[in-house]
Amino acid sequence: MMIRRVILPGLFGGLVMVSWTIVVNGIFGFRAGIDMNQVPNERQIYDVLKQSIMEPGRYLCNPAVTDAGNFPGGEPVFGISYGGVGHDAAGALALFQLPLFFILPILATWMLSRSDNTVLSSYSRKVLFFATVGLLIGIASYLTDFGIGGYPLDSAVVLSLNEVALWTVAGLVVAWRIKPDGT
Repeated sequence: MMIRRVILPGLFGGLVMVSWTIVVNGIFGFRAGIDMNQVPNERQIYDVLKQSIMEPGRYLCNPAVTDAGNFPGGEPVFGISYGGVGHDAAGALALFQLPLFFILPILATWMLSRSDNTVLSSYSRKVLFFATVGLLIGIASYLTDFGIGGYPLDSAVVLSLNEVALWTVAGLVVAWRIKPDGT
């Protein structure tokens, strides 16, 4: 019963999420357009960063302080992120992240299955449940990463909206498959 009620709809939702991600990011380059902007003097900047940053982490590069000991207003602050891995690890990292595309929708489907039958008897309420999960993840994942050294506001909002769309599309499939108790 648990397999037909929760796991199969969650797996279908996960397949939709993987498909969405492949199309939106792999074919249309959505995330690359936000996360992989080119730096004009990339070689020189890369060499300086490689010599200066040895440990993985997130770094900020601030302007020099003024004579009064404050950071000058209107000057940029640069965020630098180094995960400790290079391009050779991309495939392994993708394989590590792949289970999340199935575990999270199965977990959300299980939470939905625990809902009242008034929620489970309405297709739109079930989809709204998944859209809300996407909204919460989008806010927690991307809108909180807006600001100094993070994403510009427009990128954070677009990434959050993509997360809502991803979960809504998965919810369309899960809502079609999950039924109220006794049906």
